[in-house]
Amino acid sequence: MSSSQHASSGWFRLAVLALFTGVSGALVAQEIQERAPSEISTSPAQETPAVGSLRHARVAIATEGGKKPLVYLARSMAESDLAELKALAPNLRILTPGSQREALQWAPQVHGVDGRYCTPEFVRAAKQLVWVQAPSAGVDRYLTNQPLMSTERVVLTNMQGVHGAAIADHVFAMLLTLTRDLRFHLHAKQRGSWNRRGSGIEPIALSGKTLLVVGLGGIGREVAQRGKGFGMHVLATRRSAVEAPPYVDFQGTPEQLPALLGQADVIVLCLPLTEETRGMIDAKAMSQMKQGAFLVNIARGRIMDTEALTLALQSGHLAGACLDVTDPEPLPADHPLWSMDNVVITPHVAGRAALTSKQWNQVYRENLRRFAAGEPLLNVVDKKAGY
Repeated sequence: MSSSQHASSGWFRLAVLALFTGVSGALVAQEIQERAPSEISTSPAQETPAVGSLRHARVAIATEGGKKPLVYLARSMAESDLAELKALAPNLRILTPGSQREALQWAPQVHGVDGRYCTPEFVRAAKQLVWVQAPSAGVDRYLTNQPLMSTERVVLTNMQGVHGAAIADHVFAMLLTLTRDLRFHLHAKQRGSWNRRGSGIEPIALSGKTLLVVGLGGIGREVAQRGKGFGMHVLATRRSAVEAPPYVDFQGTPEQLPALLGQADVIVLCLPLTEETRGMIDAKAMSQMKQGAFLVNIARGRIMDTEALTLALQSGHLAGACLDVTDPEPLPADHPLWSMDNVVITPHVAGRAALTSKQWNQVYRENLRRFAAGEPLLNVVDKKAGY
């Protein structure tokens, strides 16, 4: 997205807030003239468009445009970090409950909350609540929170965009472990064995292979970009009708997925878990995949049928699988996937990195500042769509 597009988006949000909060058009025009486009736009890590201007307006009204004293429940943090946040948002009283029970006691006074405290019981008790900040990109755990989902009063934001770089690196680390026969050589190293023959499997070069990214969101774009860097032909599916980035050779719709599955040498699942995506990669979908394809899941375990995957690997239809998420999670110690040489499993750690923590803190701090000031929040989730 260009800086001019970012600026236009920022002006639109300011105008909508003016409409719903009673700020005059002249004041909005003055604000636009006085602020440079870079001040209105968000950084690349926060590029996700803010969804739902009406919801933003409701938050601005509830917080009286940054004038009202507010209460936010945060997770425990260092005193220095707490002091920094209080300086950033002076009208925001930040509390750090020691338990869920203590959080529930504060609920009637709370205006915003870290999503880890957000149980159905909490939402029912929090009559002044207008904002929930999810600590993760995926929000599937919130979709079952009926009080949260049924009220338009409460805006849900997530951490979309902060994990993408680390997760995309992890995708290719797992994939290369299989395609370059690294598992064999790592085991040989432990024995002090110099064996150039490898496991007998011919290593694979990714250049010229076809990559299918299922779900071209923040993480999917990072995966697609790295795939193109490896010289791969990149296909992708995306629900929204947004123009494909230059590193994607073909962008299709979810309805085109069955046809695309048969073209791909590597399929990477980057979808949010919703009612629509739950179990979508089942036995039928796997049968549509190319013989000898590799399947990578860094999304949610319940998007894929674990039993069907096991059978597809045992039959040789799929060449291998790379799983950072499983269903169930954690995967039982006696599950056959653990013992398969053509499967790489990591325990839901793909997003971990110093860069992830840095970007997470940037979004968290900025959203606290915006909330206290009555400004549009970053990464607003469409609760009906589930992302």
